[in-house]
Amino acid sequence: MTTAATDTLSATEGEILRVAPREDLFSRAMRSGRVVWGGGIILVIALASVLTLFFTLNESSALYYDRQNAELARVAPKAWPPQAWYGYDNLGRSIFARCLLGGTISMGVGTAAATISVVLGVIVGLIAGYRGGWIDSVLMRSVDVLYGLPYILLVILFKIAFERPLNELFGNAQAANLVVLFSAIGLVSWLTMARVVRGQVLSIRSMPYIEACRSMGLPQGRIFTRHVLPNLIGPITVYATLTVPSAILQESFLSFLGVGINPPLPSWGSLAAEGVGQLSPIRFYWWMLIFPCMLLVVTLLSLNYMGDGLRDIFDPKREAAKL
Repeated sequence: MTTAATDTLSATEGEILRVAPREDLFSRAMRSGRVVWGGGIILVIALASVLTLFFTLNESSALYYDRQNAELARVAPKAWPPQAWYGYDNLGRSIFARCLLGGTISMGVGTAAATISVVLGVIVGLIAGYRGGWIDSVLMRSVDVLYGLPYILLVILFKIAFERPLNELFGNAQAANLVVLFSAIGLVSWLTMARVVRGQVLSIRSMPYIEACRSMGLPQGRIFTRHVLPNLIGPITVYATLTVPSAILQESFLSFLGVGINPPLPSWGSLAAEGVGQLSPIRFYWWMLIFPCMLLVVTLLSLNYMGDGLRDIFDPKREAAKL
């Protein structure tokens, strides 16, 4: 190809990329009430959980009754000191401290699991959508088969198979439990992301500007990196945001059932299970159940609220359709 033809090709390609200039996404996000409020609440909960990690680890370390603090067992919430804001559990431990530590663990496990899910889903979706043919058929039929399997069973089987080897590798049962849990959740949660990415790739491949790039003789790799991948950033960002609350909910549900986070480490799900275990027809220790569930619900709603706002930012047509 001559130099003139190459220059013309590059200029034409640049025109294709500049057909629909986008407004700065950050400024649009800052004008979105859902993104600001949802992200702000998540930021407050995350910072409160992480910045108090040293304190909450010390507060939650007791496994049995402390003779000097036995009178704190099941004490109702009080205004002072701060660790008494959410009351105390049946072992005299601060519910406030355990909720903050549980938030660190639940959000950390959920974020790590969502990262694994997004990476796997994007890779499988890109390969299936862009390559097509028998590769697409094999990958999508595999996704259909995995959709039919109960994810709880898969997580339990994964834990049984890998928890002991990882425990021997790390030399720490709690670290092995965390790694196995977020890996198991991530490895069974990528199916929806794979379908979404595949559908987006198939849609982009049929666009006229992609056909124009092919007719100009652009290499497939250049088409993929310059025209396909940039148009996938929006959908991937949105669904990644919505994958995090799903992973947090799965972790909390598994911990509630007793197959998630191992004691003495708390998560919001295990704290809720402890609160349910303290239900009594004589007296209801409401603070042991209400506060972990409240933080879990607020976090999930905020993440979904922020994800919905991001979806409208990346897809203005959807916002216009609501008006």
